[in-house]
Amino acid sequence: MTTAAFTKNQYPDSSKKLLYIDNIKVLLTILVVLHHTVIAYSSSDGWYYTEQTSYMGARIPMTMFLSINQSFFMGYFFMLAAYFTASSYAKKGTATFMKDRLVRLGTPVLFNCFILSPFMSYLVYFFAKKHDINYFEYLSRYDSWIDLGVTWFIAALLIFTLIYALAKKIFNISFTKTVAVPDTTMILFFAFALGVLSFLVRIVFPVGWVLEPIGFQLGHFPQYIALFIIGLLAAKNNWFEMLTEKTGRQLKRSAWACLLLFPVFFIIKFKSNIPSDWFSGGLHWQALLYAVWEQWIGISILTALLIKGKRSWNFQSKLLFKLSRCSFAVYIFHPLVIVAVTLALRNWNVDPAVKFLASAPLIVSGSFLLGSLIVSIPGVKKII
Repeated sequence: MTTAAFTKNQYPDSSKKLLYIDNIKVLLTILVVLHHTVIAYSSSDGWYYTEQTSYMGARIPMTMFLSINQSFFMGYFFMLAAYFTASSYAKKGTATFMKDRLVRLGTPVLFNCFILSPFMSYLVYFFAKKHDINYFEYLSRYDSWIDLGVTWFIAALLIFTLIYALAKKIFNISFTKTVAVPDTTMILFFAFALGVLSFLVRIVFPVGWVLEPIGFQLGHFPQYIALFIIGLLAAKNNWFEMLTEKTGRQLKRSAWACLLLFPVFFIIKFKSNIPSDWFSGGLHWQALLYAVWEQWIGISILTALLIKGKRSWNFQSKLLFKLSRCSFAVYIFHPLVIVAVTLALRNWNVDPAVKFLASAPLIVSGSFLLGSLIVSIPGVKKII
C-alpha cells in the first residue's frame, strides 16, 4: 500500500511486528508540522504567511532544525511508502493498483490546488495584506490554480508508484535475487555516494530551485528516488527486521558526530565571507561538503531511528492508533492550522521566535485534532 507511510496498517508480514513504523510515522508527521511552523517564523518567504525573527540566537537553532529535518524526514516518508508498495501491487494487480493510487493520491493534490490553497491564500490576502474583498471576488482574480503546496510529496509519490507499476507490467521485474542486509560501512558508503550525486545534481538545480508550477525541489530528489528504491529492496529482503543493534549504535554515534560538525558551516561562511547559496549548489566545494554532510547525517538518523523504533516503540495504544490513523489528513491540512494561528497572532507585539514557542504546541495539537475530524467524515476514509 503506497500510502501506508500515512494510512492504516497493511504490512508485508505481521502487523504486530511493525507497529513501530506507525509510531515513526506519527513522529515524522509532527516534524513536518514543526518544520513548516519554523519556516513561517524564521523566513521571509517560502510559506503562505511569514514573520522573520530578528534574533540571531533564534535563527541559528531554527536553521539547524530545518537543515537536519530536511536531511531525512521526507526521504523517510518515500522509503516507508515504497516498503508497502510491492505487497499492495501484488494483491491488487496493475489496473486496480493504478486506479487506487490515482484516487488516493490524486484526489488530495486536486483538493489542495482548487480548494485548500486558494482559501489559505485568501486568508493571508484579506487579514495580513488588508484587502477588503470577499472570497468569490478574490477567486475571480486568482491565477495560481496549480499550487501543490505540501502535496508536492503526494504528487511525487504518485509518479514514483505509477512508474513502479508500469515497470513491473512492461519488464516483469521480480526482485527475485536476495540482497544481504547492509551493515554500517555499506550504509555510510551509500550516504557518501548519495551526497556526491546530490552535489552533481545541485550544480544545475541548487537547493531552493523549484520546478514550477508543481513545486518539486529537484536538488533533493536524488535522495527521494534512492530511498524509494531502498524501500522496495528492504521489503523484498526483510531489511528492517534484520538491521542489528550494533548498526543502530554506530549510526547513532555517526549522527551525533555530524550534528557537532554543523557549526563548521557557519565558520566557513563568516571566515571566508562567502554567500550562503554556495552551500546550496553550484560548482563550489562548499556545496559538495554540505551535500555529503546532509546525506551522511540524514541516512544515519533514518536508520538509527528505525532500529530504535523496532527495539523500543513496537507497541500501540488507543491514542497512538488514532494519531497514526489521522496522520495523512494532518499532512494535508496542517498548513491551514499554521496559517490560521500565525494570522491570529500577527498583531502580538513580540519577536516571531517567541510566537513560535507559544504557537508550536497549539499548531501541532490543532493539526491532529483537525485531522481526526477530517477522517471521521463519511467517505473520506476511502481516500485518506
